[in-house]
Amino acid sequence: MKLNNHIKALLQSYSEIYFFKSKWIGLLLLLITFINPYVALGGIVAVISAYVFARIINMSNEFLNEGFYTYNPLLTGLAIGYLFRFSDLTILFMVIAGILTFIITVTMYNVFYYYLRLPILSLPFVIASSIAYLAATQYSNLFVTGLYPHTVYDLNIILPFWVEGYFRAFGAIFFMTDVISGIVISLLFLSMSRIMFLLSVIGYYSGSIVVGLMFGSFEQSFADINHFNFILIAIAVGGVFLVPSIKSYLLAVIAVCTSTIVLDSVLVFWSNFGIPAFTLPFNVISLSFIYLLGLIKYPQIAWLIKGTPEETLDLYLTNTRRYPGSNTTVQLPFSGKWTVYQGFDGKWTHKGNWKYAYDFIITDEEGSSFKNNGDSLEDYYCYKKPVLSPVRGRVVKVVNDLKDFPIGSVDKTNNWGNLVMIKDERGFFVELSHFAEDSIKVKEGNWVEQSSILGLCGNSGYSPQPHIHIQVQESDDVGAYTIPFSFINFIEEGKFYSNNLPGVDKVVEPIHIESSYDNLMTYVLDDEVPFDVYRNGKNIDRLNLIVKMEVDGTFYFDSGKGKLYFERKDGTFYFYSVEGNDKYLNMILQAIPRFPLAFRENLLWEDNIPIGSTIGKIKKSAVLFLSSFSHNLFKIDVSLRFISPKKIESTVNSKTLGINKKAEIVLDEFKGFASITMEDLELRKTNNE
Repeated sequence: MKLNNHIKALLQSYSEIYFFKSKWIGLLLLLITFINPYVALGGIVAVISAYVFARIINMSNEFLNEGFYTYNPLLTGLAIGYLFRFSDLTILFMVIAGILTFIITVTMYNVFYYYLRLPILSLPFVIASSIAYLAATQYSNLFVTGLYPHTVYDLNIILPFWVEGYFRAFGAIFFMTDVISGIVISLLFLSMSRIMFLLSVIGYYSGSIVVGLMFGSFEQSFADINHFNFILIAIAVGGVFLVPSIKSYLLAVIAVCTSTIVLDSVLVFWSNFGIPAFTLPFNVISLSFIYLLGLIKYPQIAWLIKGTPEETLDLYLTNTRRYPGSNTTVQLPFSGKWTVYQGFDGKWTHKGNWKYAYDFIITDEEGSSFKNNGDSLEDYYCYKKPVLSPVRGRVVKVVNDLKDFPIGSVDKTNNWGNLVMIKDERGFFVELSHFAEDSIKVKEGNWVEQSSILGLCGNSGYSPQPHIHIQVQESDDVGAYTIPFSFINFIEEGKFYSNNLPGVDKVVEPIHIESSYDNLMTYVLDDEVPFDVYRNGKNIDRLNLIVKMEVDGTFYFDSGKGKLYFERKDGTFYFYSVEGNDKYLNMILQAIPRFPLAFRENLLWEDNIPIGSTIGKIKKSAVLFLSSFSHNLFKIDVSLRFISPKKIESTVNSKTLGINKKAEIVLDEFKGFASITMEDLELRKTNNE
């Protein structure tokens, strides 16, 4: 491993303390600690000790490169350096404490992740530092020769006490209680994330005001540097582990106010042992709130945390707009055009624990589901039409011998009538109901693929007219509680949906993968895709894309300046996001964020793209900050259309951002794209081999 990588890993330990992932922020924070050399050296000794120990036991680079496992040992070293003057004995003490913290960190991470699905935050630091402080009271040599009065190196800056208290508390997170350190670190936050800076202000002042009211002295409250816990709680709850929003800001205030009691009780109890409160209140309150919100499945938990709350918000807004369906997906259980008769929480039978279900019928141009008077089953267009498997899996239950009830009567005893239940290979169960008597073609134990024939549509069970009923559940019990699901690859009113729920009374049709398109967009590792770049017809640059794969199996195109992530999934080709600063990759994402691997003449579809892919950094930061107050304030829509089997046109539009671009995409005969044109720029594939 190169020396630069070792240095990067160590520096990122510093930035991780403030929820950042940047070696440059880490370097700046390291330099700030030298305002108090003992603090600086304590942190360096402890983090290097932990890092070297990790190397001795052969921990892999993936575990160490980001500084995640070493920021807790760093905090322990800073804490010891804050109170103990350097000596040979103190260095040994720091080395041991750093290694101990690392061991606790790795152990707690695995326990918290696998059993509680929680982050460990700085809890290992609290435990290890408390142990170290208690042990130090028994080491008379260390205590006598090492303990020293702490000196704060402050310039003569006159500030209101309530402003000075904020800066001191901000610096105290890093054991730098001087105003200058607090000012520098707060400015760093302001430059990196306006949301985090706002939350630091909201957290500090809401908590300090509550304590001031309880104490009867605001000066006493604002002088307490332990109020850095309020800053950390507000940032963690309001912007890191929850998607930033008005509601997350409110929850941050509630969490901070709750923590005031915890902080003061900890101070009283811990003082009996001569131990500082450290970040215990921050850990207790933040972890409690995160666990509670996860338990109730709070919808705006940030399951994927990016480098800043703004980036997390951009990802969340993009994902909720681009992928409205669920991970539990099924195909429409028929071919041709059918009409949605009843959807989730329908007006007739889809209620309560059975609300997640869909019914389908066939209608004519007038919207009627039958011909003649509709008195007989044969009058209904969908009667005896094939029902297809919506998933691939094992048939676990079949009922096939119930009679079709005539129109006007229903079977109140056997609600679901003749049915087929399939265990999807992903672990859930799909039930299709109301088959015609003796029409089911599969048996229990059979394996079925998507679109294979299961039987014929009928009117058995509690069915007012012939229709297909489909629901998804977690068990194979007939009539079990239903769970949410969504449909993949269907056309509704001329528009393609890759994963969504069709509207009630809408005519829908499944669209199936065409092998020619599937093969066209199949990329394997190390495939090279070269483009020449033209502006107004003049060759100005070259773009060479190489297919690579992340450790989690995600594929991306690497341009050398950035990464463009992509995937073929359920019959759709997606470009997900761009990392880095390659304008050409952003252009591709804007022009063709997704398209179906099948052709229909004039087929339309819509998408949304990340805000960061279209605007500069400064404007992006402002837009995302404002978006945290209203998630629908800004969005970028992309409308796409097949104009021929090999040509797609798209429009990128945002009224609030003043964006209106047109693009044309030409598919290659053999692999990928022949050209992508947007405004005056064209990416033209170098060869078609």
